[in-house]
Amino acid sequence: MRTAYHEQLEGLNTILGEMCDLAGAAMARATQALLQADLAVAEEVITDNDRMNELSARAEEQAFALLALQAPVAGDLRGIVSGFQIVADVDRMGALALHVAKVARRRHPAKALPEEVNGYFAEMGRLAVQLAQTAREVLTTQNPQDAIRLQEDDDAMDDLHRHLFTVLMDREWSHGVAAAVDVTLLGRYYERFADHAVLIGRRVVFQATGQTPEQYLEVS
Repeated sequence: MRTAYHEQLEGLNTILGEMCDLAGAAMARATQALLQADLAVAEEVITDNDRMNELSARAEEQAFALLALQAPVAGDLRGIVSGFQIVADVDRMGALALHVAKVARRRHPAKALPEEVNGYFAEMGRLAVQLAQTAREVLTTQNPQDAIRLQEDDDAMDDLHRHLFTVLMDREWSHGVAAAVDVTLLGRYYERFADHAVLIGRRVVFQATGQTPEQYLEVS
């Protein structure tokens, strides 16, 4: 019975890992569309979101099947509950990439970003993809130390997000209110994408150890 449980839980984490891959790829392409005002790429991100929805539904079905068929308790139940939470986190990451693509589409043929903030968003896009890839890896390895390290890339994302506001608040800003609103919203989308990746890491620590990251660090 426990062998069947672990096989099914591994299958759930495989689906979640594939969702992380999709979220990272979507954010990479959404960032490309944003920086280059590429309508075709933006449309691809929006159209391809159906695959994320399909995987999200499969992951939830797998988690419900584990609850119904395995009657889990204690550590086993912990793994399944965390799985449900991770489904929501990765699904949200995909939605945030979708929001970025929609901003690029809405502003086409113009670029949504003033030239002076392009570098910020190129780096935020790179970090977002890296976070999604790391989240996928820790779902596979269940390594709590690697999961905790997701916080480091999130700190870098937070720094970029804060620096964006110094640009927006500068008296030399000459791009108007609409551009300022776009930059503010887009910065928030990238920041929240990173936050959800960190949450996945926290949930993996809990899955693997039964502890919060803070508790795990105290005893390790």
